[in-house]
Amino acid sequence: MQDDDLNLFKSATQGVKPINHDRADTGKTKADRQQLAKRRQAATVRIENITIDGLSDLFVIDVTAEEELYWARDGVQEGQMRKLKAGQIAFEGSLDLHGMSVEKARETLWAFLAEAAKFEIRCVRITHGKAARLDGKRPLIKSHVNTWLRQHAQVLGFTSCVAKHGGSGALYAMLKRTMLEGRDE
Repeated sequence: MQDDDLNLFKSATQGVKPINHDRADTGKTKADRQQLAKRRQAATVRIENITIDGLSDLFVIDVTAEEELYWARDGVQEGQMRKLKAGQIAFEGSLDLHGMSVEKARETLWAFLAEAAKFEIRCVRITHGKAARLDGKRPLIKSHVNTWLRQHAQVLGFTSCVAKHGGSGALYAMLKRTMLEGRDE
């Protein structure tokens, strides 16, 4: 009986080639080792130009072209904000964001505020423009600046400028100082 089974098996497998390896083909393509090595190498390289600034665009506060902006962090004295709004606190730095894309304005504003903090500057003027658009949409830079400044840890408060400094197309921002004259919080 065993010889019959063996003969039957041999006749059924006649012309079949034996498998030369002991691994199953799962259908996956083999990884390109050179490509994989390049990816691993690229992952270890530090990219210096990526800045994580903590400013979110997920929710942007829409403002109109002529709207007066005003915001103060909790604990900021009302008297200081009144002086700021009246233009009685001299600004020591000025930034003009006219004509920039939103992303460029964001990068520029972040760098400007970092520089102001480094030099312990108390008040700056930021010109965002009114961008009164014919299509009726919100002014992009003004709306974004209004949102970003509320998120920035160095900003204690801000308000639209007096007319001679740009009116509702610019704002004064009061910043924290930490070393020169004590804490402003």
